[in-house]
Amino acid sequence: MAAERKSDPHDVFAWIDDSTRRRDRAGLTRRIQVRGPRPNVIDFGGNDYLGLTRHPDVVRAVADASLTWGAGSTGSRLATGTTEVHAELERELAEFSGAEAALVFSSGYLANLGAVTVLARPGTLIASDAFNHASLIDGYRLSGADVADVEHADPQALERVLAAREQQRAVAVTESVFSVDGDLVDLGAVLDVCRRHGAGLLVDDAHGFGVIGAKGEGAVAAAGLAGHPDVVTTITLSKSLGAQGGAVIGPRRVIDHVMNMARSFLFDTGLAPASAAGALAALRVLRAEPDRPARTRAVAVALAERLAAAGLPVTEAQAAVVSVRGPSAAQTAQWAQDCLDDGLKVACFRPPSVPDRFSRIRLTSRADLTEAEIDRAIDVVVKHSPW
Repeated sequence: MAAERKSDPHDVFAWIDDSTRRRDRAGLTRRIQVRGPRPNVIDFGGNDYLGLTRHPDVVRAVADASLTWGAGSTGSRLATGTTEVHAELERELAEFSGAEAALVFSSGYLANLGAVTVLARPGTLIASDAFNHASLIDGYRLSGADVADVEHADPQALERVLAAREQQRAVAVTESVFSVDGDLVDLGAVLDVCRRHGAGLLVDDAHGFGVIGAKGEGAVAAAGLAGHPDVVTTITLSKSLGAQGGAVIGPRRVIDHVMNMARSFLFDTGLAPASAAGALAALRVLRAEPDRPARTRAVAVALAERLAAAGLPVTEAQAAVVSVRGPSAAQTAQWAQDCLDDGLKVACFRPPSVPDRFSRIRLTSRADLTEAEIDRAIDVVVKHSPW
């Protein structure tokens, strides 16, 4: 870096060019893909698990709220950014989840930041699953808490970490369904460990809410943890509910504390009323059509079983996510591009989103997918496989 500065002392960002070249050589450069109206592309790459983004009731609610409230919320939630729609959404999210209260944020990322930074502070130990999402990890850094990585989905490893801690306060943090491979954590076992050691539990249920449980009430409720005084849950409104935003759900005293202390809530413009209305309408569709989560899970199982039968290294389908490992980052990226060129959109994960040698494509199921679309997806993925 010193040599770069010496060659042109006025080019303060010269180091970016070198970083870009290294990224290009490793095949890790990302490009924004602008999505247009492509009727011939089948989407297996998004997170609209219940197929509600374009549901007529949801779209109509978004349009009506825009006409009533305008394009934005006009201010932070504690200033002018809370409408009747926000309050109603929070009431119904809490009721559906079996919790005392909920607080809506403008994104799931900010909900995680808010929850972590309020529940943990300097002198607190965060026992974090090694595969947790970046939004949680960024929250740890902002909190100033001590962090111990815990082996993935291993309650016994969590037990060892909590038993050896020196800090008075501790909180275990885990996702319920992990976003890359779609594996489901035994939340009951995790809570048992937390209770033995006086630790709180924060669960990111972004990929479980709307998919897991008899009615899609989420992995936390399905594990029997709904309303537990030691459990706090975060969700997104942009996956199963097909809208935008996030929420923290849990005991009322915790939610009130988050509302008063979370900087990502206090100093952020509130979620647009239209997005809140869309999420509320989607939640009501889910309650009226409780078979949607089961359909989503059935599609995922069909995808996993058929891809495995074709000889591909595929994960078990426990929710809505099915991942297929690729040989290398470059080959995996090309695999995803070949699928898109052939009319199938899949997600691609490569470093730094996943560790080295763990690149994969990810297919996500939806409740509204047809048998013909599933057949087409299987054919395209197998056809372009680099294995």
